[in-house]
Amino acid sequence: MPTPDAPGLCRDCGTRLPAGAAEVRCPACGSPRLIRHAELHSLSIAHIDCDAFYASVEKRDDPGLRDKPVLIGGGKRGVVSAACYVARLYGCRSAMPMFKALKLCPNAVVIKPDMAKYSAVGHQVRTLMQGVTPLVQPLSIDEAFLDLGGTETLHKGSPAHTLAMLAKRIETEIGITVSIGLSYNKFLAKIASDLDKPRGFAIIGQAEALDFLAKQPVSLIWGVGQALQAKLVKDGVTHIGHLQQMPARDLIARYGAMGERLASFAQGIDPRRVEVERETKSVSAETTFDDDIADPEELKRILWRLSEKLAKRLKAAELAGAGITLKLKTADFRTITRSKHLDSPTLLADRLYRTALPLLEREATGTSFRLIGIGASDFADPSQADPPDLIDRNRDRQKKIEGAMDAVRKKLGDTAILKGRGLAARK
Repeated sequence: MPTPDAPGLCRDCGTRLPAGAAEVRCPACGSPRLIRHAELHSLSIAHIDCDAFYASVEKRDDPGLRDKPVLIGGGKRGVVSAACYVARLYGCRSAMPMFKALKLCPNAVVIKPDMAKYSAVGHQVRTLMQGVTPLVQPLSIDEAFLDLGGTETLHKGSPAHTLAMLAKRIETEIGITVSIGLSYNKFLAKIASDLDKPRGFAIIGQAEALDFLAKQPVSLIWGVGQALQAKLVKDGVTHIGHLQQMPARDLIARYGAMGERLASFAQGIDPRRVEVERETKSVSAETTFDDDIADPEELKRILWRLSEKLAKRLKAAELAGAGITLKLKTADFRTITRSKHLDSPTLLADRLYRTALPLLEREATGTSFRLIGIGASDFADPSQADPPDLIDRNRDRQKKIEGAMDAVRKKLGDTAILKGRGLAARK
């Protein structure tokens, strides 16, 4: 956390301030945006998160929206995909039903999501990130981990200095703002990026980590959802400080594999590295028939089974897709592809199937096919997948059903439980 007599840095021009300096403004450029920390120049793991990303892009493209509350979503009957910081002052937030958000903020400007535009801007931001370090691990379209260890000579400054200048470039060249969390591991860097939003830069150092964590609720630990949190609270564990007092073996005995994570994270330990993976452009599932098929009902059954297979692959890869593509190959080897873009990403088999079904119905009018497939693209973090929808009121119920089916299949195998629409499907 900030220390008045620690080394400092101007976030606007990059001027380094010596320890003990009393300035409240940068002596070089006059900016008040100074950051000080005892470990400022020794930490190298960062998490960068774009501020109110969708709404910020829309405000960038329409300056008239700058000081107005903006909601990104599907109109009065949909849900809020993103809320700008002005709208948040009224209590609006993402995943809130749009009608509730508009009751809280009747003057809000509602804009339909433009995922193609947001994706393009997200790639611009990522390109700038990769310009400062090759070790960039994207989490979603608008956030990523960076490891800047060993870049001091290349950039002629500490990772903190490089990050401050990167944030400045993103703001100047792309027109949106980001918040930065800097620490010695991924767990704490991600926590730090939420401490000073928007346009923030927060640091959690090794010396303060345990004291800082002790005061935080257990829900701050990645992987602690509502069910586990309720179990922890029932056991008298409400804050991370409680976990710090418990032996790791006891936590593992009580909470299984998750207990090991609880023990490590509570002590500020996270051995995970920033891992660079080749970006997945699409995930798909397809099958070629032994004999050509023209029967629409048979094709629908096969499409369902492929939708289940695709959903399983998406969940395993921790990806949710907004672009859904149906692929068909005719008996004479002609390939047909039909696509639809969703207003929010999904990893549910039911939603994949219901999106591709109308595309199939338009093509399955007597033509014989030798192959059918379904794919997903335009990925986002699973946390953004399948938000509540007032039009599709069955979505939340389907989400719970599919989660229960996944749990059964994990224990007993993929054929342990089946839906009727997939029975008798030919392979």
